[in-house]
Amino acid sequence: MAEGWARHLKAGVVMPFSAGIEKHGMNPHSVQVMGEAGVDISRQISKTLDDLGGIPLDYVVTVCGHANEHCPVFPGTTKVVHVGFEDPPKLTAHLPDGEEKLAVYRRVRDEIRRFVETLPESLNNGALGTARQTKRGAR
Repeated sequence: MAEGWARHLKAGVVMPFSAGIEKHGMNPHSVQVMGEAGVDISRQISKTLDDLGGIPLDYVVTVCGHANEHCPVFPGTTKVVHVGFEDPPKLTAHLPDGEEKLAVYRRVRDEIRRFVETLPESLNNGALGTARQTKRGAR
């Protein structure tokens, strides 16, 4: 969802690349709620860092605890910033498909949007609120 929001709201300002520790495929509930907000992420694909082919990155923003805990060290001046969001699949695993489940996805979608709206300024001036910012690696 973060990549979709970044492409939709910040095209020409940031160049987002989404990748995870492991591939999970596109979550149909995420695709649905983003579509409701006017953002089509149906063509995005689940990728790992290896799939990005070594693209130099200024920032790596982890959005879930698992990624933050297992984030590799990046070379050079890449800054790793953690901005945690709850994980809708985990939160809703016990729920049947329906409005209650989608409500969780919508809430997290909107939280991610609010964060993306602050980019890139929030990364440059450290105004990430409760986010923990760490710099990893050095060139």
